[in-house]
Amino acid sequence: MDIWYDNFMEILSEKYPKKSELAEVLMDLLSIERESAYRRLRKEIMFNTHEFFKIASAWNISLDEMIGVNSQKVTFQMHPMNYLEPSGDDMKFVRKRIDGLRQLKDFPNSEYVVVTNNMSRALSAGFANLYRFSILKWSYLYTDEKHILPYSQIIVTEKLFKEVSDYSQLMKDVGNTCYILDGAIFENIVQDIRFFQSIFFVSDEEKELIKQDLCALLDYLLEIANKGCFPETRNKVQIFVSVLDINTNYSYFFDGIEESARIHAFNMYDNICCNPKLIEKFKTWLYRTKKISTQISEADERSRIEFFRKQRELIDGL
Repeated sequence: MDIWYDNFMEILSEKYPKKSELAEVLMDLLSIERESAYRRLRKEIMFNTHEFFKIASAWNISLDEMIGVNSQKVTFQMHPMNYLEPSGDDMKFVRKRIDGLRQLKDFPNSEYVVVTNNMSRALSAGFANLYRFSILKWSYLYTDEKHILPYSQIIVTEKLFKEVSDYSQLMKDVGNTCYILDGAIFENIVQDIRFFQSIFFVSDEEKELIKQDLCALLDYLLEIANKGCFPETRNKVQIFVSVLDINTNYSYFFDGIEESARIHAFNMYDNICCNPKLIEKFKTWLYRTKKISTQISEADERSRIEFFRKQRELIDGL
């Protein structure tokens, strides 16, 4: 039992090397007093079963890791959220992430890298019609038939819309952001819109609203590419266009304390992993992907002009 407990404590220390920071997050997570947190860290008392499970769930710690078994398996955590009718747990999950993002201003070395071939949350969150369209596609592909609704009936609840708006603003507080875009990203989006219009899930009027948001997004990305930063916060942003096709969306996030890797599945779900070894491999892959991509922010003006010209033509053709 002592060996098992020591291994668990070592995992916690790896996540939060500073004992003061570890104590703070344990106080918040377990709703305990500071002295109670330190008594657990000093091993004067042990975490109870409920606390073990709560910590393991919150920090994505597998049973193999807790007992020190090297099974060569990497665990991911996914919360399958209902975007049409978000439950209390769904909103709690979203709000927890938003609350974490509010600390970003204190960590100028924070980092976010997203590799995407479609209208991911990183791009659509600040544009209401694009975000609604993302939910339309998600509901059409992954919900029960009775929940398949046309665009006109897709309603983003006020609570969810507020959290999405906060997310869009707070992500601009990341110290260093990098977008690696599939070269056909806007072509893919245009094809999606045409499909849903062809089956009468998007009307001509609604298509125009979505098109306006696409144009606004393109203008915003061009402004970022020209300046090399978010205009609102002046935090650094790089934009790359991948030479190779991107088949699945990925992202890496470092909030100044913890790292996480995400595989974005089923259009709007996140598979999250905090395994240090996988994250290092993931960062190596990101570095190589960036290396073989064309940077269109700041550096190569000719490539930047050509990329945005082509995307404008695609959108105008809708």
